Amino acid sequence: MALSSMTGFARGHGVSGAYSWAWELKSVNAKGLDLRLRLPPGWDVVEGPARHSAAQVLARGTVHGTLTVERLGVAPVVRVNEPVLAAVLATIKGLAGRVDAAAPRLDGILALKGVIEVIDEDEHEADRHAAEAAVIAGFDATIADLATMRRHEGEALRQVLTQRVREIAALAERAEAAPGRRPEAIKARIAEQVAILIDASERFDADRLHQEAILIATKADVREELDRLASHVAQIERLIAAGGAIGRRLDFLAQELNRETNTLCSKSHDVELTNIGLELKSVVEQFREQVQNLE
Repeated sequence: MALSSMTGFARGHGVSGAYSWAWELKSVNAKGLDLRLRLPPGWDVVEGPARHSAAQVLARGTVHGTLTVERLGVAPVVRVNEPVLAAVLATIKGLAGRVDAAAPRLDGILALKGVIEVIDEDEHEADRHAAEAAVIAGFDATIADLATMRRHEGEALRQVLTQRVREIAALAERAEAAPGRRPEAIKARIAEQVAILIDASERFDADRLHQEAILIATKADVREELDRLASHVAQIERLIAAGGAIGRRLDFLAQELNRETNTLCSKSHDVELTNIGLELKSVVEQFREQVQNLE
């Protein structure tokens, strides 16, 4: 199954009778699926079907959708709002004997807000229903295009993530082979430090110090961290190969990789192993940043 990014863009448009419509969709990263629609007044009927369609093809991401609709070739109708005109004339008549002013002109009365209305020709119900069905079908096609673009982006992410995982595995192998990470090497360094302390003073108990050194050496071994890194790498490789909506699981594993890498660095008393740990931190962070874009 393909991987999908959470970022993408798609646009669709069409005509149904006198209606011309256009959908514009763009998606960005999010923890869940969030469809945010901007619809023209009177077109709320398309929201429910649009949300249902989006949930069928997308798992995560904030999707901003904008619908524009126009009626083409429809002559405007000019009409007088009789109630408003009657109220205006009544007010003028009531003021005629109280205000010393010239009689109002017709153009002045018609210029008053609300007296004249310019409206579109009345819609036919069948035409409107056909247009709504076309707009909903258009959303289905546009959201499918968006999903396709997100899969293309996801394929590019697959290659990047695969490369980062290979780098993490290679660095773990370098850490495995580092001479300074072996318990005997750690013991030798600690024993050398203990010998210096013993030479400096006769008050130290040599046996006790060596026992403590062995305990410290055991705690300083990074065997467990390397095993966990290998396990996490194997899980990530399986998830990437399987595909699908794996972004959240990969994000969790990226956090685990970072945790093991931090522990490896804190335990390391060897320059080479420390440098490997720092390289691991850098690659793991790059991996985590890319995972944030994945569905």
